[in-house]
Amino acid sequence: MKHTNTAAKNDCDWCGQDWQDELKNNITTVEALEKYLPLQPKERQDLQEITARHPMNISRYYLELINPEDPDDPIRKLAVPSTEELILTGDMGATTGDPYGDDKHDKGNGILHKYPYTALVVVTEYCSMYCRHCFRKRMVGLPNDQTVSNFKQAAEYIAAHPEIKNVVMSGGDPLLLPTEVLKEMFEALRNIEHLNYVRIGSRAPVVFPQRLFDDELIELLADFNRSKPLYVPTHFNHPNEITATAEEAVQRLRSAGVTVNNQAVLLHGVNDSVETLTNLMDGLLKIGVNPYYLYQCMPVERVRHQFQVSLKSGVDLVDAARRKMDGYAKRFKYIIGHDIGKLEICGRVDDKLILKQLHARPGHQEESSRILIRQLTEKGGWLDDLPEVTL
Repeated sequence: MKHTNTAAKNDCDWCGQDWQDELKNNITTVEALEKYLPLQPKERQDLQEITARHPMNISRYYLELINPEDPDDPIRKLAVPSTEELILTGDMGATTGDPYGDDKHDKGNGILHKYPYTALVVVTEYCSMYCRHCFRKRMVGLPNDQTVSNFKQAAEYIAAHPEIKNVVMSGGDPLLLPTEVLKEMFEALRNIEHLNYVRIGSRAPVVFPQRLFDDELIELLADFNRSKPLYVPTHFNHPNEITATAEEAVQRLRSAGVTVNNQAVLLHGVNDSVETLTNLMDGLLKIGVNPYYLYQCMPVERVRHQFQVSLKSGVDLVDAARRKMDGYAKRFKYIIGHDIGKLEICGRVDDKLILKQLHARPGHQEESSRILIRQLTEKGGWLDDLPEVTL
């Protein structure tokens, strides 16, 4: 496959295709991948082992963003399995399958209720691409009982809890559900009076923008948005993902009145440079996407040792990048999504990391807005790696 600079050309070859038909062309096997990217014999063998445990799924659109001649291409790292996924232990520290503590807040039928005011519903385990850094790697693309089986019952749970102010439809990728299924879900939420707004967590604008060229979907989003505000937190990680096609997909969401925010992850070998982070945030604003979160990569099994950046390096990198950004670009928060709640990484004083807790678990609301101070180490990449200290 000849590599073209898709980010630079106004390429809408993908715009007129039936999205469900195109999904059938996704690359899901090592044999199919090898038709696009050269693989060494050992690499081919390792990829067979990895994909048997953590499936591969790459859209043809996203595959075309990869430079096949560059083994360190950032898009390749995000999409294509790596032999580094075989590493289970290393000097970065321990790993876990559930770093966010989802299991503790599982109410059944796909509902996670970690914070009093937010309910998250895992509506599908399927994505149009299985990101290699996914923090739900243990379940995405695999049969499991943590997705919603009856959305009407999930809506009844939400209606019965007036403290819930917003719902996050998550997965997998909810926008990969048929439009008729999404319509039924929206109808179940439409008349819940205490529900202020709905979020749809989707990476479709980035990895499978064809989905957003479905007029019926856009009409559905616009219709529901007239009842309750809709937000789409999406997931651009690198400037090379901001293509003309992705931009058009975002514009179609915005034409429906949807607010599009971005939640990136700081990833070693992908975006851990001042130039890349600056170009990412500037590029997002140029297409109308709000920089919202930059997550610290979680200590996920078969993810941490490939992708996690130490907190000492991360906090300095983010500070240096912010110096080059204007006010709207630097509005994002550098975040740890921890079992105890969501923590903002504010900066450091000498070798001490300063964090502020933004959200806390039910029964621990007094922890919200507290300041935490940790001793930075050379390798520590997670809150639990850093000793508690005082200023």
